[in-house]
Amino acid sequence: MPKRILQGVVVSDKNEKTVVVRVERRFAHPLLQKTVRRSKKYKAHDENNQYKIGDVVSIEECAPISKDKTWTVVSVQSK
Repeated sequence: MPKRILQGVVVSDKNEKTVVVRVERRFAHPLLQKTVRRSKKYKAHDENNQYKIGDVVSIEECAPISKDKTWTVVSVQSK
């Protein structure tokens, strides 16, 4: 099964070797057909603590690293 890759913005880098990434998705409301924005936060592994708040990064699914960390940062899109 292929690993999911999501793109989002780093909103926190306070934890050691971890960043919190906010991923936003847009979809049409089923009844009103208005575009709705929903966001979700994911904890991702950052081995070298190199990503900072505001960076746009890609995260990839991986095996569980801790209780609630199952993503790892693949690359940075923009700083």
